[in-house]
Amino acid sequence: MAVGSAAPKPGGPGVRTGRAAGPGRGSSRFGRLLPGGRLLPDGAPGGPVLRLVVRWFRRPLLPAVRLWRRNIQLRVVAGTLLMSLGVVLLLGLVVIGQVRNGLLDAKEQAALSQATGGFAAAQEKASGASGLDGQDGDATDGRPSRSSVNWRSELVKQLASGGQGAYHVVALSPDSDDAGTSRAPRASGDVDVTSVPQALRSSVAQGTGTFQTYVKIKYSVPKEPEAGLVVGKRLNDVAGYSYELYYLFPLTQEEESLSLVKGTLATAGLFVVVLLGAIAWLVVRQVVTPVRMAAGIAERLSAGRLQERMKVTGEDDIARLGEAFNRMAQNLQHKIQQLEELSRMQRRFVSDVSHELRTPLTTVRMAADLIHEARSDFDPATARSAELLADQLDRFESLLADLLEISRFDAGAAALEAEAIDLREVVQRVIGGAEPLAERKGSRIRVVGDEQPVVAEADARRIERVLRNLVVNAVEHGEGRDVVVRMASAGGAVAVAVRDYGVGLKPGEATRVFNRFWRADPARARTTGGTGLGLSIAVEDARLHGGWLQAWGEPGGGSQFRLTLPRTADEPLRGSPIPLEPEDSRRARERAAADAANDRALRLSTVPSQPGAHRPGLAIPGRSAVPPHTPPPSAAVDPAALPGSGARVVARPVPERTGDGGTAEAVPGQVSEREDTTRGR
Repeated sequence: MAVGSAAPKPGGPGVRTGRAAGPGRGSSRFGRLLPGGRLLPDGAPGGPVLRLVVRWFRRPLLPAVRLWRRNIQLRVVAGTLLMSLGVVLLLGLVVIGQVRNGLLDAKEQAALSQATGGFAAAQEKASGASGLDGQDGDATDGRPSRSSVNWRSELVKQLASGGQGAYHVVALSPDSDDAGTSRAPRASGDVDVTSVPQALRSSVAQGTGTFQTYVKIKYSVPKEPEAGLVVGKRLNDVAGYSYELYYLFPLTQEEESLSLVKGTLATAGLFVVVLLGAIAWLVVRQVVTPVRMAAGIAERLSAGRLQERMKVTGEDDIARLGEAFNRMAQNLQHKIQQLEELSRMQRRFVSDVSHELRTPLTTVRMAADLIHEARSDFDPATARSAELLADQLDRFESLLADLLEISRFDAGAAALEAEAIDLREVVQRVIGGAEPLAERKGSRIRVVGDEQPVVAEADARRIERVLRNLVVNAVEHGEGRDVVVRMASAGGAVAVAVRDYGVGLKPGEATRVFNRFWRADPARARTTGGTGLGLSIAVEDARLHGGWLQAWGEPGGGSQFRLTLPRTADEPLRGSPIPLEPEDSRRARERAAADAANDRALRLSTVPSQPGAHRPGLAIPGRSAVPPHTPPPSAAVDPAALPGSGARVVARPVPERTGDGGTAEAVPGQVSEREDTTRGR
């Protein structure tokens, strides 16, 4: 059986665990940021500071998130844009990679061809110059001739003259960097000789073939470095010394070509993405527009405008959906009209029968009264029949009155004549009328909470009828025990609770008790002549006031009915000053006993520290500290839902307790497993 939640007591919305004030607590603002402070408490990841920051960031995003969740067209278009953007990016990367590789391959082939020709020309020039020098004998003294000194400069100038900026030539020697010697570095086009990487120079110096790599070409004049391809080879000069000859090919044209391709692809890709987004928007619009139209018409249909229909054009799937929707709406309208007509006929039948029966009932009542007054002259059997006739006529008149009242509620013709009244006076009148029945049952009616005025704007006649029904039911089902009527006022609400200690309610009876003609025990006799409509009329009276009428009970532990009314008419209720489950219920007593046992065990399991000692208490071996019992939090209360309405409201789950005498509360907005209905009286 599900366990219901109880409303907090007046002035006691809840219990908070206290904290001992430590030294300097509250004296420093920075102390709040410590783990023991309020902003970063222990056990909370990040603490309230992090939650506050997250809330600040989430607040401006909530409208966008709400729009994203509610607009399917936006989601489809955004998804199409993202996927098309991914496809365009992937395709662009592939195309750019292929173009870059093609440009570099072509550049490498042209560079190698150009460099191979240059290397051959340099070698031929060195061989020819070496033969001439040997015939003239210019180097017989062991020093290079003038032509040998200027030979590298002339070679670099001659080789670079055919490039016209397409490439540069650099001649380097591994053993001399002095600019004044014949073996000093030579370069064309103001190229900085440091542009040739050391790794490439090492490879050229150790090998005999052609080597190449990509570098940043630097210049000795103010000019931005540029990417280039270096091709080098080790050769011998006119004097027979080895040197390194490098061709540097700038990749400026290739970069410009690649940039042009990138710009073209980016422009085309952006155009394609936008075009695909527009296409997706147009296509989705054709599908979403009829769906939105159907949703709007469905909302208007649910609001009672049953003549609304969809506009159907064409013969496609959307058109067939619209036709099916219109047929469904037409059938619903027809069925609803039939049900309304049947309901009107039923209400009119009940009202007409109730009115028509008054005239013959009045005649029968007059004759029955004459017979009842003369019963002393009859034989015992006839006298008893006269008494039974009078009792059943009383019950018949009460049933007719209740039927008329129910028909007014069904027809929406019940009027509320609210005025400021003191519920204590109403309770006293009700108790005065129920005292004879209580004396016969051996019960006593006690009133609690009548020390202060309990004033509310209400219809005195209807409230008195509700309370009379509750008190009489409590006396009848109280098994001769006391009946307690409790009154309280807090905030904007007043409440009257009627508690008995009789048979109580079984699981599932907490909501059925307000059904018409329902009885907890069909075999139980109605000693007071109830009609089975009392609680149904009572809950309608409570709703007419904008209040609650709720029931609680446990088998063998009695029951409690609570009437909660707003202090001012048309003021919404947010709670009740009296808990629905009484404090003396079986579950409350068990919880109190468990709390007392836990507190006693906690006191026995710790030893207080000695005076002057600065250490925590020592735990006694063999005992463990038992934390105090914490009652479950109260479930959320929905003031709009009332028990006995026939609507099942799914609420927050609450702990379930099985065993003997489990209880459940009927809280507005929450339907427990024991439906909120006790005794249909």
